[in-house]
Amino acid sequence: MATTMHCDIVSAEKSIFSGRVQMVIAAGSLGDLGIAPGHAPLLTAIIPGPVKLILESGEEEVFYVSGGFLEIQREVVTLLSDTAIRADDVDEVAAVKAVEDAEKAIANQGAEFEYSAAAAQLAEAAAQLRALRQIKK
Repeated sequence: MATTMHCDIVSAEKSIFSGRVQMVIAAGSLGDLGIAPGHAPLLTAIIPGPVKLILESGEEEVFYVSGGFLEIQREVVTLLSDTAIRADDVDEVAAVKAVEDAEKAIANQGAEFEYSAAAAQLAEAAAQLRALRQIKK
């Protein structure tokens, strides 16, 4: 049995990662997923948050994805997302400010308040912070 598989992480703008990995760890819509070589074929939605890759060399690399789809085929894992960036590239100060702004908007609901927009902003910023914290461990 193979000890690695090919993984592609693709955003709407560009390919973010392409290479051999030992494992992919992501948050699916129904729970966390750990994908290793030989995993059964699968197509599932993923939620915003960190995606951890254990590279062929054993090193770990973390990405932030805004949600999307994960497809597992024989020896190939493809993750498609509107937004995907390396966790190192996430602006922590901007993410913390976005969380604070969304929390204030939810607490101080006015006449033109859009709860769904504030909740989406809060969820995305919190997911970015989770990705950052995961690489700092």
